[in-house]
Amino acid sequence: MRQLPRFNDPNLMSGYDTLSDAGVYAIDDTHALVQTVDILTPIVDDPHTFGEIAAANALSDVYTVGAKPLTALNIVCFPASELGPEIISDIVLGGSSKVREAGAVIVGGHTVKNEQLIYGLSVTGIVKKAKIIGNDSAQPGDRLILTKPLGTGIISTALKAGLASKESQTAMIDSMRTLNKSAAEIMVRTGVTACTDVTGFGLLGHALNISQASRVGLEILAKDVPLLPGAHDYAMLSLFPGGSSLNFEYTDPQVSWDAAVTEEMRMLLCDAQTSGGLLIAVDAKRADELLNRLQEAGVIAARLIGEVVKTGKQGIRVV
Repeated sequence: MRQLPRFNDPNLMSGYDTLSDAGVYAIDDTHALVQTVDILTPIVDDPHTFGEIAAANALSDVYTVGAKPLTALNIVCFPASELGPEIISDIVLGGSSKVREAGAVIVGGHTVKNEQLIYGLSVTGIVKKAKIIGNDSAQPGDRLILTKPLGTGIISTALKAGLASKESQTAMIDSMRTLNKSAAEIMVRTGVTACTDVTGFGLLGHALNISQASRVGLEILAKDVPLLPGAHDYAMLSLFPGGSSLNFEYTDPQVSWDAAVTEEMRMLLCDAQTSGGLLIAVDAKRADELLNRLQEAGVIAARLIGEVVKTGKQGIRVV
């Protein structure tokens, strides 16, 4: 990505060179378009559920900047000789149900014959320029709130190994198929300083983006980070996917670990997530208000997990 050219268009408010979650392009004096794309390989066996999860995952980046999704395009790659049209139909129907729930519409898409099944969406949203929430504006003293528990990566691996309990499996699927719509709407109404979502790079990887983009340090309280049922048990068995290990290798040099934080918890904080929650930085005076509003609206897993610390010292401290 370092080799890609930078575009000096005055309407480009946010692009890939700024570590942002979505591209933001001004279309007039008041509004900007928000664009993102995300695809997944199957994480569950049921086609309809896979479609729901993939769509929720793709829509999430639009929510991080405080935008409203408008349209979506399906992207489907599939082995035509192995999968019948009814399976592809179920996947797309699952995705469509989440797009409809988001208040957006599907306007088309593209299919490709491929050895591996892949599904996702390209999503376009709209946001008022004055209301854009970036990942580069966190301020010292802000509190950090996470809206979904961690553990989808390790539970999905445990599921493939036949070791995941029914409780863990159900909790994982429910979390992944849940849109960040309510959390984002409440975030916008309350007013926050920065936001990102927690997906493939794990909590610490995405938190590090906020730290670097905002040029601040973050302190995370490991004991307060919510986990899905069974996630810690599977961590004791080292059932982490490869992506989680790569996340740890990348973030570890930029993280100061308290000696009390166990190896299992260190890995869980780097666990590669699918359709994870929002990580929000909010002024300390509004933190309780935001947390209460989230939980009253059904975002019951939302937790205060840390704070933004002094500027000029990028990186993360986990205690």
